[in-house]
Amino acid sequence: MLTRVKSAVASFVGGIMAGGSDGDQPGGSELPLRFPYMRPEFLGLSQDEIECSADHISRPILIVKETKRLPWATGYAEVINAGKSTLNEDQASCEVMVVKRKPGVSSTPSKTPTAKRRSSLPNGEGLGLKENSVSFEDSEGLQFHYWALFDGHAGSGAAVVASKLLQHHITEQLQEVVDVLRNSALPPPTCLGEEPNDMPGSHRALTRAASLRGAAGAPGSPSAPPTRFFTEKKVPHESLVVGAIENAFKDMDTQIEREKAVYNISGGCTALVVIFLLGKLYVGNAGDSRAIIVRNGEIIPMSTEFTPESERQRLQFLAYMQPHLLGNEFTHLEFPRRVQRKEVGKRMLYRDYTMNGWAYKTIEDDDLKFPLIYGEGKKARVMATIGVTRGLGDHELKVHDSNIYIKPFLSCCPEVKVYPLTQYEHGADDVLVLGTDGLWDVLSNEEVAEAVTSFLANCDPDDQHRYTMAAQDLVMRARGVLKDRGWRISNDRLGSGDDISARGEMHPPPSY
Repeated sequence: MLTRVKSAVASFVGGIMAGGSDGDQPGGSELPLRFPYMRPEFLGLSQDEIECSADHISRPILIVKETKRLPWATGYAEVINAGKSTLNEDQASCEVMVVKRKPGVSSTPSKTPTAKRRSSLPNGEGLGLKENSVSFEDSEGLQFHYWALFDGHAGSGAAVVASKLLQHHITEQLQEVVDVLRNSALPPPTCLGEEPNDMPGSHRALTRAASLRGAAGAPGSPSAPPTRFFTEKKVPHESLVVGAIENAFKDMDTQIEREKAVYNISGGCTALVVIFLLGKLYVGNAGDSRAIIVRNGEIIPMSTEFTPESERQRLQFLAYMQPHLLGNEFTHLEFPRRVQRKEVGKRMLYRDYTMNGWAYKTIEDDDLKFPLIYGEGKKARVMATIGVTRGLGDHELKVHDSNIYIKPFLSCCPEVKVYPLTQYEHGADDVLVLGTDGLWDVLSNEEVAEAVTSFLANCDPDDQHRYTMAAQDLVMRARGVLKDRGWRISNDRLGSGDDISARGEMHPPPSY
């Protein structure tokens, strides 16, 4: 077992798990690719330019040439890794989507005014929204803006597929609730087709309460016990959007699994998605990419990184409940270091899924097994194999030289955070920054915020390229300059050798 795990770690360091993209190459699989490899469409690159961008020595930074290809004043820049994988395994998407009512579904007139205001976005492609208002095309479609970054590993296949299809899964999920979202003045009905009921004194609510307590007699009668529930749980409209995003991620992951039987879809990917809908930003993250909002110099984190360390208790609980997933070769317990045979019978620090703190336990033979979470910090791995615990794909990923699958421990479910965009005043230099881990591995939130704020302050507020130039500056800061001792950034720190993708969006004016 120890030899097997050492081989797995060596393979990871060598690039197989960290980003080897053999599955993307001709001859790497007899199955056809689901989509051909390419860089994001909005970059408008020719095939020759794509090939030139894959220079691991010079690492040229790619930026958006035509701002009209992106909504709002979105900026974008990227650079390939320093040699860990043949291809740039980051992918990106940016689209304006329309959710149309399902055919055959009757229109429910909106009880909320939908007066549009003139958009003042640089590209004129905004939603003229006040909070609690909606924008429709001929009252039949709901429009939303979509941005996403995907960071592939063990090949670019899953990242490419997700960049092409995830937004359509989100659209399909939103289609189920589009009529409910239109009626922002009314709470979502518990059952579709029913009139919403939020009146505490209604007959229906009291009847339901009586049935819940199992009592005979009319509600409120002297013989009736105290009522536990008077009304239904209130579900806000934004929760329907959050649920749509969560289900879309699951649908995307299922599709990748299903289509791997007929297509060559290599590896897996993290996914960071932003949707602007009905005056709010929804940020969904599955992986270790990151999003922050910089507002008047304040940093507002909009995502959480999911790593073996941050999700230790979830992973340990799953292993505790289903020990067969460990293949009798790993232990779900965590120790400060590897347990040695000579320590059997001694008491050593440990913790399990119930604990944030540490305690002592008597070491047993089972504790000699390899730990479920191996390593520390950025080097932490699930079963010595993979360093992220949420994302899409990876259905065939196994511990090196074994039949132990990693996927049961990898969740495709995103964490979705909501930011009420139209409730705040935003200046021209306020920005939402999205980046893959290649950026955040070497730059902190504070460094990124300071760099963006300083850069934008020196740009013409009417320059539509200012956000792309700011993204380019961020990527350059994270990549650094090639010196004798590798890529170096400020203070002679080691620069990022990973693929780096960064984008920034302007917040819409509060006059919406």
